[in-house]
Order: sequence, then structure tokens, then C-alpha cells
Amino acid sequence: MAGSQDFAADPRNATALVWLNGALVPKAEAKVSIFDAGFVLGDGVWEGLRLHKGRLMFLGAHLDRLFEGAAAIELDIGKTRAQLVDALHDLFAANDMTDGVHIRLMVTRGEKAAANQDPRNALGRPTIVIVAEWKAPAPTIVTQGLKLASVDIRCTPAEMFDMRLNSHSRLNLILALQQAIRAGADEALMLDPAGFVASCNATNFFWVRDGELRTSRDAYCFNGVTRGNVIKLARDNAIPFAQGDFPLDDARGADEAFVTGTFGGLTPVREIDGVTLPLTLPGPVTTRLRGLYEALKDAEAAR
Repeated sequence: MAGSQDFAADPRNATALVWLNGALVPKAEAKVSIFDAGFVLGDGVWEGLRLHKGRLMFLGAHLDRLFEGAAAIELDIGKTRAQLVDALHDLFAANDMTDGVHIRLMVTRGEKAAANQDPRNALGRPTIVIVAEWKAPAPTIVTQGLKLASVDIRCTPAEMFDMRLNSHSRLNLILALQQAIRAGADEALMLDPAGFVASCNATNFFWVRDGELRTSRDAYCFNGVTRGNVIKLARDNAIPFAQGDFPLDDARGADEAFVTGTFGGLTPVREIDGVTLPLTLPGPVTTRLRGLYEALKDAEAAR
């Protein structure tokens, strides 16, 4: 079974250092307090980034999302954008990393005086952790594709739990994935409260039907940087595109489909709810967009 987060093992990761509150430490020594708000409550935000040919991809958009998320939960990161970028590059230098690296930058409200929900019990020092690892998607995933299963757990509106906030709290998404796994799938296809196609549990979802690329509206899916790039690429390259409210049967009847994310880029989908999509993977629109996305990454690296 291959999920969208699966990667090929790399022995270099065993000795890679972690950036923890300003210190570069071995993985085994990278520890936080059991009173940390992230451990106790999932109280924090995070960002996934990609190092490609010596450059952090779409860094401005990722930092915007991180700081906007922190502001939304009234969390003071305690560092400027420039200071975080310096920390990232210090970690890359210490690990001799230049390409093919996936990064998870995590910020929590930090250690608390007591293990409870009240943010006023935080001691005022956020916890910042940067994990950088050599990770590439499993090479077979492009032709093997993902199996998706629709699930009962719905994506939520912002007034309930904002899907566009990269929160450490992911339990609803984990529950959705568990339901999909029990159905024999790799990832969950989630609907919005009205029953329209919204998002997968860890990625954003696109499909092609009758030559038109389709995806959900923004309100009930992740605020994906890769998703935004794919939408712009489709529009800039005259690929027929529609964004809106689509019933599940519209996706089940797709000619081809893929999911997007910082780690995997564009990952083809093979099956939805037991229905095998008709085109050989990757399909023609997926192939074209994958090529455009790789060119965009190379252009970003050359800047």
C-alpha cells in the first residue's frame, strides 16, 4: 500500500541533525517537554517546504502561510522571517543538504505551566523545530497511482475547524485516513458539509473529465501552495479549468485524477471508490501539468 506521503528510504537521514530552539542536535537528542503545548494539545502550526537545486521552493508563499496561521491562533513565533530562513540554511549547511530535501518547520505555543487547554498558562517561549530529511516520492507511485476512498468524515468550515490553517491538530484527518485504509485505499477523499468533493486527508484533489481540469472551491480544502501553483499553471497554459461544487459521482467518473502537495508535487490517482480510472497513468493532462510544474520549480531554483 503506497500513500501520498510514502518515500524511498535514504541512509543519510539516520545522522541528519535537527534544529531545535536554536541548537543543532542529533535526532535522538531532539526532545521537547511533556508540558509543551504541541504535545499536550496539538497547539501550534507547521509548514512543509522543499529544497530543490539549492533553493527553497516558493519560500515566500510558505512563510506567508506560516505567519498567517500563527497570527490566526495568536501565537508569537518570536522570530522574523529572515531569522527563520537563516535557521533553515544553518541546518542545510550542517547536514550538507542541497537537493531532494523535504523540510517540516514546526512552531508550538511552547512549554506550559500546566497540562491544560488555557493558552494563558504558556510560559511565553514558543518551541521551534526544523526537521530536514532527504526524501523523494517512491519511484513507482507515478505509474502505480493512489487508491482513494470517500469517507464519512467531512471537511469543516472555518467557523468550526479551518482546513486552511496548518494546525498541529490533525485528528479529524487521521480518522478520515483510517477509514480509507480500512476500505483498502491509500488516502481519504473527503466531502464538504453539503456533500460536494472537497479534499483528501493530506493533499488537495484534482480530476479531469471531458477534457476539463476540475477541483473544489477554496473554502473546504487545504490552502495548498502546490494547489495554487497548479491552478495558475492551468490558467496560464490554456488548460480548460473549473473550480466549484461537484458531486462525488463527477469525480468517480473522471478520466484521470491526481493529488497535490509539497512533498509529492502531482501524484496520479489510479482508483476512486473501487472504480479504476480509464487512462494509463499518468494521464495526458497530469503528464502535462507535471512537466509544467517541474519547469516552474527549475525556474524558481534559477532565480
